Amino acid sequence: MNKPIRVVIVDDHPMVAEGISAILETYDDIDVVGTLSNGQEAIDHLSGLRPDVVLLDLNMPVVNGLTATEILRERDPEIAILILSMHDSPEYIATALRHGANGYVLKDVSTEKIHHAITRVASGEQYLCTGATARLDPVREGAREPLTTREQVILLELAQGKSNRELASDLDISVRTVETHRKNIKRKLGISSTAGLTRYALEHGVLQGTSADGDA
Repeated sequence: MNKPIRVVIVDDHPMVAEGISAILETYDDIDVVGTLSNGQEAIDHLSGLRPDVVLLDLNMPVVNGLTATEILRERDPEIAILILSMHDSPEYIATALRHGANGYVLKDVSTEKIHHAITRVASGEQYLCTGATARLDPVREGAREPLTTREQVILLELAQGKSNRELASDLDISVRTVETHRKNIKRKLGISSTAGLTRYALEHGVLQGTSADGDA
């Protein structure tokens, strides 16, 4: 594989995005094909840029990094998403992985480490910042896995009586992807029927409205 890794950088701070882009372009095996300023831009424009790896900030306006990660992975499971963040807490890292991120690297590490992280996730491996695996072990031993933002949106729609086909049309995803989300929601909640999902939504206030992330 002699082709350079196609990278898109998504960060709402232009100086950060342009700085990382300029440094990464010094590597022969990296080709920065675009810089975007928020998750919505990534959702709207990524298919045209055809990246191998998306370097994605977590905290962004319009659509945050977690929601963007989940939607981008829905649309193209082959894209590797590397979260670039200033937060190193286990909760942030575990949540990013649950939403579909392939790796997590901190903004204050050397460019060489960011380059290494990009090459790792591009080759199909997972990359976590130094010490992250050890910090994640207690989190993984915890209680039931929570629903992601996307799964909460889908649970709301299902509880309102939407069919898989209607949901697929509303969210611009395939019926098979909706079915996968539906199975994951049932598995996480320990519920086997659609009626059970509706009852859960009523009991937990899901039907009273969507979250800000869902609206985004």
